[in-house]
Amino acid sequence: MVNANLDYAQIKAAAEAYKADMAAFLRAMISHPSESCEEGAVCECIKAEMEKLGFDEVEFDGLGNVIGWMGTGDKIIAIDSHIDTVGIGNINNWTHDPYQGYEDDEVIYGRGGSDQEGGMASATYGAKIMKDLGLIPEGYKIMVIGSVQEEDCDGMCWQYVVNKHFPKKGIKKEQVEFVISTEPTDGGIYRGHRGRMEIRVDVKGVSCHGSAPDRGDNAIYKMADILQDVRALNENDAEEGTEIKGLVKMLDPKYNPDHYEDARFLGRGTCTTSQIYFTSPSRCAVADSCSISIDRRMTAGETWDSCLQEIRDLPNVKKYGDDVVVSMYMYDRPSWTGEVYETECYFPTWINKKESAHVKALEDAHLALFGDTRTCPNSEIAKAKREGRPLTDKWTFSTNGVAIQGRYGIPCVGFGPGAESQAHAPNEITWKSDLVTCAALYVAAVNLYDESKKIDVYEFRAGKTDNEIL
Repeated sequence: MVNANLDYAQIKAAAEAYKADMAAFLRAMISHPSESCEEGAVCECIKAEMEKLGFDEVEFDGLGNVIGWMGTGDKIIAIDSHIDTVGIGNINNWTHDPYQGYEDDEVIYGRGGSDQEGGMASATYGAKIMKDLGLIPEGYKIMVIGSVQEEDCDGMCWQYVVNKHFPKKGIKKEQVEFVISTEPTDGGIYRGHRGRMEIRVDVKGVSCHGSAPDRGDNAIYKMADILQDVRALNENDAEEGTEIKGLVKMLDPKYNPDHYEDARFLGRGTCTTSQIYFTSPSRCAVADSCSISIDRRMTAGETWDSCLQEIRDLPNVKKYGDDVVVSMYMYDRPSWTGEVYETECYFPTWINKKESAHVKALEDAHLALFGDTRTCPNSEIAKAKREGRPLTDKWTFSTNGVAIQGRYGIPCVGFGPGAESQAHAPNEITWKSDLVTCAALYVAAVNLYDESKKIDVYEFRAGKTDNEIL
């Protein structure tokens, strides 16, 4: 399949020629607030743009993912962009309207620019350039997907695509050669990231009148003890005398003999308390229940059940015995179409081997188009994040790759406009030059993919749970 006669100057010129169109498309997407489960307007905006650009087919699946197709082959190369965003938080932290914002010669401002509607703009126009230049590889079709609900439940959108939408279209997941994720990569090519899971801890108490608290059993006080243990699990060292050994232990071959090197590549796991709830009959009563949510990031060698067991083994969890229940969340929010796909809040860790054919395709494309170092917009923010870092690396956060490769084993690799540091932050921006760079790279990469050199791509891939969840 490798196209040895690519005109890289022509590809770069074509992408540059669409710079203004990509910027306008991105600003149009940003103008439609699109928090998870409320993406309908932005999905319609994307569908209209794809139809205007002459995609061969544009459709919504039942969940509301918007999918554009180019080409007629049986094999598929997909380019994924989640088009839902988080909220804006405290509006006083924004200097401009997060949904109108501004653009100048360098940047576009607004919620979703980096995370990650910018990727949608580059992917859509990348496919358009492939069609313009006759560069849809023979035997392949290009699938450009604007996926929903990623911010709420990473990868659930692809669970729906693989288990619901593909069968309706007569597609098997094995037809997907690989997926490019357009999540922001700060100019790098990313071959994996830590997994995560959402853990819930429930503590029971007994209420009584606040004037005599000794008659009750305060659930908040119990949880206060447990919270200190959770904090210690994240912050402690792993020395012999440390009672609660910190998660840094997984970087040590003593505790993680099979995967410590992969853990060092990804970075250590983390945990943090993200939410807290309580019940009490009144403000003058003892609380009779307290619950917390724990955001748990998982490095190589950690499993869903080992993470649950770590919390169950915390000294104060054990101290309060049957009054404490540790569990994993389930997700069942209806999409913007009203469809529900219930799944567990577990998102597996994954790493590709660097020599994998699909990773090599992006590296070769970058080398031919831009050289062997990360491209860098004329921005101090970008320079601080990009200069001196290896071209091929990993994300800090989580992506739809948890399902694409983590759950289903479909090879996945990342290259997308914008910066991780802009994700979920006020005054979010993305750089126009990144839109051009990514669109060009997508065109070249799909034409440099050498399917004859496919290997077992997994450097590390976490296992599924024992739940019967597809």
